[in-house]
Amino acid sequence: MALSETASESNASIHSTFASRYVRVSLPRFKMPTNSIPKEAAYQIINDELMLDGNPRLNLASFVTTWMEPECDKLIMASINKNYVDMDEYPVTTELQNRCVNMIAHLFNAPLGESEAAVGVGTVGSSEAIMLAGLAFKRQWQNKRKAEGKPYDKPNIVTGANVQVCWEKFARYFEVELKEVKLRDGYYVMDPVKAVELVDENTICVAAILGSTLNGEFEDVKHLNDLLTKKNQETGWDTPIHVDAASGGFIAPFLYPELEWDFRLPLVKSINVSGHKYGLVYAGIGWVIWRSKDDLPDELIFHINYLGADQPTFTLNFSKGSSQVIAQYYQLIRLGYEASLMEIT
Repeated sequence: MALSETASESNASIHSTFASRYVRVSLPRFKMPTNSIPKEAAYQIINDELMLDGNPRLNLASFVTTWMEPECDKLIMASINKNYVDMDEYPVTTELQNRCVNMIAHLFNAPLGESEAAVGVGTVGSSEAIMLAGLAFKRQWQNKRKAEGKPYDKPNIVTGANVQVCWEKFARYFEVELKEVKLRDGYYVMDPVKAVELVDENTICVAAILGSTLNGEFEDVKHLNDLLTKKNQETGWDTPIHVDAASGGFIAPFLYPELEWDFRLPLVKSINVSGHKYGLVYAGIGWVIWRSKDDLPDELIFHINYLGADQPTFTLNFSKGSSQVIAQYYQLIRLGYEASLMEIT
């Protein structure tokens, strides 16, 4: 009596992704393959190649969040196919974004009335947030110069030499002269005194960094505000301040609540913060908050209706996923002020 059957005698078929011709034959790297392949083979090929990437949990170099709670992961996967820009179709997602904007604005001490809504928007990161804030400053300055009958073709912005590359991108992409305060031995952030010395009538704003990329240090925004206020009074200018709080925006309110760096300072007109750094969300979310509606020129806001009802939009891109916005809202309500303080410390 035969105790076993050979493969040819068995009715069961044997299938191995690794033994298939789709894996044994190399795919073209830079051209779309002529023929399709099974989904199992496509998955295996890509998954195996991704094994050569580093482990995100061990990546401490890029300052972004690499782990979130499983409950938040579920929310992310459930909303991964939602297009954030379609506000008419996904009104609750829009509402969650607005709640995030208002929570962050209050965290930054925006001068809001009891029922007044904050002015801000979610972005794909602080780079986009800085582009939007910079455009608002440039347009405000241009409008003022036009009204005064003065030239408006040579705007500049003052920063420290320690700024992140997105500031250089803004200056180059949108034709704004970048005036950098040079660093010196033992002082690796922007010197407020030297920054104000560089300000002239063409300066659209001074950018201060709350959490330098080089060493994490906070620049002295209050001292900058005081010096710039004095210069504005002497010259008749109204040069404002933007705070790049990409790294420090979700640190300072909890660890240093008495530190004056935010909208408590009159010249601070806008602040950006990275949700995917100490906002504790996966990469792909940032925020920019304006002090008031007057600080965001209305002509920069577009109104579209081809997705349904009238929808205001002020972004550099159009379609984007909703997952990170929902994840940010999860972290804000999940942790609250008390747990956020514990997470940071």
